Amino acid sequence: MAESAEAARARLTATRRLVVKLGTNVLTGGRDRLDLATMASLVDQIAHQALAGREVIVVTSGAVAAGRHLLTRTRPLHAASLPLRQILASIGQSRLMASYEHFFGWHDLIVAQALLTRADLADRRRYLNARTTLISLVEHRVIPIVNENDVVATEEGGELTFGDNDMLSAQVANLVDADLLLILTDTAGLHTADPRRDPQATLISFVPVIDEAVEAMAGGAGSALSRGGMASKVRAARLATAGGTAVVVAAGRLENVVARVLAGEPIGTFFAPSQTRLESRKRWLLSGMGSKGTLVVDAGAAGALRERGKSLLPAGVLEVEGRFERGDTVSIVTPERTLLGYGITSYSSAEIVQIRGLKSSQIADRLGYDYGAEIIHRNNLVLVEPRSSALDEAI
Repeated sequence: MAESAEAARARLTATRRLVVKLGTNVLTGGRDRLDLATMASLVDQIAHQALAGREVIVVTSGAVAAGRHLLTRTRPLHAASLPLRQILASIGQSRLMASYEHFFGWHDLIVAQALLTRADLADRRRYLNARTTLISLVEHRVIPIVNENDVVATEEGGELTFGDNDMLSAQVANLVDADLLLILTDTAGLHTADPRRDPQATLISFVPVIDEAVEAMAGGAGSALSRGGMASKVRAARLATAGGTAVVVAAGRLENVVARVLAGEPIGTFFAPSQTRLESRKRWLLSGMGSKGTLVVDAGAAGALRERGKSLLPAGVLEVEGRFERGDTVSIVTPERTLLGYGITSYSSAEIVQIRGLKSSQIADRLGYDYGAEIIHRNNLVLVEPRSSALDEAI
């Protein structure tokens, strides 16, 4: 029997490790600069949780907005190109961190800066190094302030950027085994429609499963200053909940919002964890950060993977996309491009092209050798949750 919304919320009182994501529109109030009064209030709330014994990590936006305000004092800005974003981030990052250091300092709390890129979490060794550092910091009662390293990150097509800090916050939540990811934004949570356009839109308080209908309600992109929007928050929630982390999306300017969420109040939208905590290697696989290519599988293979917990055999592979080597991580999708999961492949892309569709007993005949009967063994495979309809329960 599925857990009720009240029971799920009540478990938030036991949160030990918390990731708080502060969006640009919360930190700026929709203006072109940091709203230091709001920032001080949010830091005060987070500091009280840290002083109460919780381990807290902050994932922050705002560097670009801070840099824009400083630079436009002396010259107009007419473009929003990647090089300009990187200039603004490099100018604004120090101001952003100085503000956090100042406000947390009021509570005698130390902060530490952590700048990450997609490449940092795509590499298994760097992923583990980042995990060790962040966990060590919170164990020493230091508040890590995490941001994407916009100064060196490239566009999403270059596969080095997270695209927005919502996804970064989900990656961090999975990285450190957070109990709760609290995404604070400029809206009350997920609604049945865009509340800025539809006065009849109602807040969805509880989402037991993130399916296609839930994603459709999230709509499109965010504001001119932020790269996010409710759609990116739902995508981030899907990743975090798949790793066993609860997610709440709530209004960052609501009075005492952090404490009230942790007290179990029905604030914002609660996304329930879709499964129990994954072990570290499978959690890294689930992130998809290290994926080097894609295997398209037929319906029989999809059913064997999802319903019977089987390994992926060459007979079920229809297409091979990308170039990868044995031991690399690959995505597994259906012909309709539905994501099934991720796995570590026992064969290279060139080898799989030769053996796809064959029986396992034919591998050695075709290649002259074999590395086992499976393209991906079930122990090196992690599946995403199927998007079964849960809309009636979500509203």
